[in-house]
Amino acid sequence: MAEFALDPALIYLNHAAVAPWPQSTVAAVEAFARENGLHGSQNYPHWLAKESSLRQLMAQLINAPNAEDIALLKSTSEGLSFVAYGLTWQAGDNIVSIAQEFPSNRIVWQSLQNQGVEVRLLDLAGSEQPEKDLLALCDSRTKLLSVSSIQYASGRRMQLEPLGDYCQARDIVFVVDAIQSLGAMPFDVQSCQADVVVADGHKWMLGPEGLALFYCRPALREQLKLNEYGWHMVEEVGDFDQTEWQADESARRFECGSPNMLGVHALHNSLSLLLNQGLDEVATAIQSLTDFTIDQVDANHYQLITPRASDQRGGIVTFIVPDQDNQLLYQSLMEQGVMCAYRGGGIRFSPHFYNTQEQITAAFKQLKVLR
Repeated sequence: MAEFALDPALIYLNHAAVAPWPQSTVAAVEAFARENGLHGSQNYPHWLAKESSLRQLMAQLINAPNAEDIALLKSTSEGLSFVAYGLTWQAGDNIVSIAQEFPSNRIVWQSLQNQGVEVRLLDLAGSEQPEKDLLALCDSRTKLLSVSSIQYASGRRMQLEPLGDYCQARDIVFVVDAIQSLGAMPFDVQSCQADVVVADGHKWMLGPEGLALFYCRPALREQLKLNEYGWHMVEEVGDFDQTEWQADESARRFECGSPNMLGVHALHNSLSLLLNQGLDEVATAIQSLTDFTIDQVDANHYQLITPRASDQRGGIVTFIVPDQDNQLLYQSLMEQGVMCAYRGGGIRFSPHFYNTQEQITAAFKQLKVLR
């Protein structure tokens, strides 16, 4: 695919980590840099229009009711921290999550333990029905439940709707780290009833690091204490002479300072590409490639870590090569140009829609040579 003119020496199967940019995104960044270098901020109103359009694209991506529910933050970690330190906690409150979460979605909650907040973590290794087991950890003092839509190491896809139903019925804040879903498959924030959805743009959304989607339900926005302040988060943004101010009612209240306009131009292009491609088509292509990857795992008699059922996984396939040092194998694959990751004790392949079966076959052939 011309949009992904990667070095032919590479087989890129690492979109669950840091993805390559489409060529049109590269061109968009180059054009923005040239414009800035030639004209400075002369066209700043057009930049603001691009920023507004990006919010609309993000709202479309997750089926948010309104683009005003979307903030543009620096990272997943920042968004989760805004929730953790925006809520009012009482000693004895508890948070329910998963032991195998990526550190972004674990450390932030554990940091509240010095306030007397208990963190209850489900061990996925011993759970056949993680959604049911998560809810079993909840009680009358559960204030928040936080999960990744897809686990970064095992690739386990969570069924979010029953979690959302439970949380909404009991006034539990439901937080979803969707970084391993957005851009790889359709996501419906209204269907799963999440109060918060957060995801960096540098994985399946094919964008840059340093710019993240942060959705916050309006009712929760009003409850969260603000911990960052600046010119950009006020209602009358642009009126620099005002002496009386209040935080904007929209999710922009979480954006204290100047926007990342370079990142905005990059992510706007990448999201436009994905949405124009069609997320259903993208998801179908990824499922076909992960099905093929699992077939290769089986054919080589490797141990599959990722669930086999298609409704329990996304774009991640993690497996173990028996009787081998899998971390050393991963390092050797990377040296040979097979871009992948070592996660959960195994090798993780994460192809995107533009990858091919031939590339995956070549990756497994290289792995066989290295054994």
